[in-house]
Amino acid sequence: MDHVATVIQNEPAYVLLDEQLVVYDKVFACARSGFHDKQKTVIVVKGGPGTGKSVIAINLMADLLVRGYNAHYATGSRAFTTTLRTIIGARGSVQFKYFNSYLEAERDEVDVLICDEAHRIRKTSNDRFTPAARRSGTAQIQELLHASKVAVFFIDDKQVVKPDEIGSVDYIKENAVQAGCKIVEYELEAQFRCGGSDAFVNWINNTLQVKRTANVLWDVGDGFDFRIFDTPLALEGAVRDRANEGFSARLTAGFCWKWTKEPLRDGSLAYDVVIGDFSRPWNARPEAKRLAKGIPKATLWAHDPNGINQIGCVYTAQGFEFDYVGVIFGPILFTIPALQCGSVTFTNQQILSFVARGCLSRFGQKHLSRATVTRYEGCYVHFMDENSRNFFVSRMERSTP
Repeated sequence: MDHVATVIQNEPAYVLLDEQLVVYDKVFACARSGFHDKQKTVIVVKGGPGTGKSVIAINLMADLLVRGYNAHYATGSRAFTTTLRTIIGARGSVQFKYFNSYLEAERDEVDVLICDEAHRIRKTSNDRFTPAARRSGTAQIQELLHASKVAVFFIDDKQVVKPDEIGSVDYIKENAVQAGCKIVEYELEAQFRCGGSDAFVNWINNTLQVKRTANVLWDVGDGFDFRIFDTPLALEGAVRDRANEGFSARLTAGFCWKWTKEPLRDGSLAYDVVIGDFSRPWNARPEAKRLAKGIPKATLWAHDPNGINQIGCVYTAQGFEFDYVGVIFGPILFTIPALQCGSVTFTNQQILSFVARGCLSRFGQKHLSRATVTRYEGCYVHFMDENSRNFFVSRMERSTP
């Protein structure tokens, strides 16, 4: 626990500001009272990209551990958790879990369970690897509440990109009420990402029709480095230039190309993303083996410097911070018919099939696009669809000399 706390506290990027401290203090107050209170406490912290949810979560994890609390940090992202474990080291990684780690947990086993990116909570903790004898009909959210005295859920309802991710503020609160928990709710609003530009985030939300805002037009003189490139090669070149200057930088894209399952015989990756003369590989699949030297596993794509040589998908990039990101918008952004999913769920391959036909449902493409353009200090984009490019350009202006 000391090791985890020391590693995190020595990271200068993790500094709490203003409204983040209010949430931090409340969690500690609930943790202290949780030792004596038989009633569980649920704290729901809402906030869009860049409002500091993960920064609060990491600080809480460090300081709770150093004060002797049994704190766990859980996510639904294999990439995010694996990267944290890698940075922390083997001695402290045991405290970093997944949402499906609590299928057999004892009641109140964890003093404070920090659930980051809680929108990725799923219906149950069963997966294709769960033996029949261990399969459970208990909802995953109920397992999380059962295992913890205090449960903290950091969440953004608008970051769900797959149909089996069912976490939402209403869903968490509904289950917390059923479990007899006390509920505390906060909403983070200050923008610490995108150069601190609330205007850019609001403009993206409005332009992608995620949320209606007052920012219909983007002032290109605002200060946040947002640029549109005519070709994917020019886009990649700009991203690499930033990396060569010492900034963290990655290239990402929407799911508009197949994702080859296995590496080639020499361990290299297939060049699946093809746009005219431009072709690049996706990041490696999570289950990929026999990767050639210099190709990071999917779980470490965001952390390994060689990740800049592959194009990241939203599931690999979501939750991470880069200084600059390049985003390739596929050809279907504004040609998506409404697809009413109801209670139907889809496999990854079915989702790719929907994308290929230009009919990815309302839960997918616009939230995927929002997640990849609102997390950074500079954002460079290329549109394959000319109408989409023209639409974005029509909503940009320069009001300053």
